[in-house]
Amino acid sequence: MKRLASAATLALCLMTVSAIAADMRLKAKAPEPPPSPWDFAWGSALMSDYNFRGVTQSNHKPSVSAYFEPRYNLSDTLQLYGGVSGESIAFPNRAAAEIDWYGGIRPTFGKLALDFGFWYYWYPGGQCFNANVPPLAPQSANCVADGFLPINGNVIKADLSFWEVYAKATYTLNDQWSYGGNVWYSPSVLNSGADGTFLAGNLTYNVPGSFWPMFPGGVTASISGDIGYWWLGTTDSFYGVINPAFPNYVNGIPYKSYATWDAGVTFNWKKFSLDLRYYDTNLTKGDCNAFTSSQTASLGTAFTPINPGGASSNWCSAAFVVKFSTALTLADLAPPK
Repeated sequence: MKRLASAATLALCLMTVSAIAADMRLKAKAPEPPPSPWDFAWGSALMSDYNFRGVTQSNHKPSVSAYFEPRYNLSDTLQLYGGVSGESIAFPNRAAAEIDWYGGIRPTFGKLALDFGFWYYWYPGGQCFNANVPPLAPQSANCVADGFLPINGNVIKADLSFWEVYAKATYTLNDQWSYGGNVWYSPSVLNSGADGTFLAGNLTYNVPGSFWPMFPGGVTASISGDIGYWWLGTTDSFYGVINPAFPNYVNGIPYKSYATWDAGVTFNWKKFSLDLRYYDTNLTKGDCNAFTSSQTASLGTAFTPINPGGASSNWCSAAFVVKFSTALTLADLAPPK
């Protein structure tokens, strides 16, 4: 009887241990919860000059920027996103900040990444200078006549805010090479009444790590360049000029379409980047003044059909820009596994 009781006890123990082990195996094999479809990206930058399509936005002075971008992954190959960014500027209407609101969708097909979206450029705090507006110009009623911009006689609207739609494509050929293109369209660039279509292409080469033995600690580098062309239309009468050779320009000036390009090298370490880049355009200083209404344009002999006053601006001239930036996502904050 004792042997029977002992055998029963042993069997019961074995069954208990077996049940516990089975339960542990089930718990160990339980699937992990799916990752959240939400992600967030943010970052900031300090640059020696805020250059936009070859034209300074900060009067060739330092600028700071920051952005925040929520993202929602519909799948591994399709992402929705929206965001807000800000940059310090020095515009001729005395606006000191650019606030950008944007959003779109990013589909991916293997090595091809696409991006379609909408971008709104908001420039709060602007003032109007319009004493040179031709008589009865319809836009002048919306603007307090503060007078000419200092010294150079340029005019500018208080509100330069505008929007664009865009499409981008990037193809990653291999670990070293990628290339792409983008197109942007606005019906009224800088609220001027002139439509604009900007088309650009880019090429990037990621330098193999063996090329940089002097940079320890995971520093990588890439060399990249962009070339673009901005087709610009005719402004409204606010920017019209009295030019006897072109009497129709009193109703608006045809901005000079132009080419722009840049080339530079970017060094990356963890989540930090240092970009050294050269920018330039083919705009003359006279046509640049007509496009920008620069408050720092100097009196001179830069006469063009759309710049009969001869004021000269260097805002579209060659510039070398140093930019230090950082970028993070939620994945960067996750503890290591």
